[in-house]
Amino acid sequence: MSAPVVQGWCPGAHRPMMSGDGLVVRVRPRLARLNTEQVLGLCKLAERFGNGTIDLTNRANLQLRGVKEKDHLELLAELAALNLLDSEPSIEVRRNILVTPLYQLSDRTTRLTQELIDRLKELPTLPAKFGFAIDTGPNRLLSADSADIRIEADPEGLILRADGAKTGCAVTETNAIDRLIALAEWFSERFTPETRRMARVVASQDLPAKWQGRAPGDIGSRLQPGSSDLGALYGAAFGQLPARQLSDLMADSGASALRVTPWRLILLEGGAAVHAPDFVTDGTDPLMTTDACPGAPFCPQAQVETRKVARTLAAQVTGSLHVSGCAKGCARMGPENVTLVGKDGRFDLVKNGCAGDEPSQRGLTPETLMTMDLT
Repeated sequence: MSAPVVQGWCPGAHRPMMSGDGLVVRVRPRLARLNTEQVLGLCKLAERFGNGTIDLTNRANLQLRGVKEKDHLELLAELAALNLLDSEPSIEVRRNILVTPLYQLSDRTTRLTQELIDRLKELPTLPAKFGFAIDTGPNRLLSADSADIRIEADPEGLILRADGAKTGCAVTETNAIDRLIALAEWFSERFTPETRRMARVVASQDLPAKWQGRAPGDIGSRLQPGSSDLGALYGAAFGQLPARQLSDLMADSGASALRVTPWRLILLEGGAAVHAPDFVTDGTDPLMTTDACPGAPFCPQAQVETRKVARTLAAQVTGSLHVSGCAKGCARMGPENVTLVGKDGRFDLVKNGCAGDEPSQRGLTPETLMTMDLT
């Protein structure tokens, strides 16, 4: 079996990616938020054009799977009618923006994010996966999530930080986006095919002192399913949101909007906590620390079925579990306590590492895994 192919780009709405069950069409919610009409509309589109499930990605995007090529243009028209589509494909590609989810409407976080969205055309040429984080709440929540340039809060105000650098430079709300664009230009002049992310460039070249000097603020606690001041939080096993059940949840909770996160959690803005058996409601549920890609037959590069195995093994693992259909490790790029990597219909076992690391055991069958001590 040949090595898995790393695409180097993420699917979008204008430029979907072909998978084993059809097109993957990704929607990037502005401000990580959809109003009720948009949520219900997207659920209907998932059932009409896709497989009836909406995927929540680790970049806080939503995607429909199983879309037929002949339906793509009609789906785009429906997404545009819901105001979930950028009119220009070039803007969609650049709008890789993570937003801390606990913002208040019209606060500093929303103003900075909206200004960045409005000025995306000013950015230089950047690699396809290059992204930004607006992490300007009382505590940082996005420090472990993928972003190349970060605007963060500290006790004295705001800093702009290149990913991979321990410190950043002081900025104000007035000049933050100007400085962000300037840092993007510095990166654009230096990246290579081998160093397409900011952290790699920072590791290989000296970051000028003007971009350093101020330490970021404290890291906050990771959100969990349950209640918050903004509304109820629900987990999605493997990031899967069943469309019909999500529609029911929006109605039953009385939510006015839905916010997405990079952590397989959704926040129902203004929504009450209600019985939701199709979603994770307990922060101690092992599925919240279990990652699994779609696997075979849904991904053409996957060499094993993944999610059935992941559900079965989740409770057996102390710590985090990642079941990957191949060595790419799309569901989780970082290390996990236990990582299982599909190869030729069996699994290789990696302890405290990533999918591409050297395994400690090879050729394990699902049946063997069920009887092993994976702690």
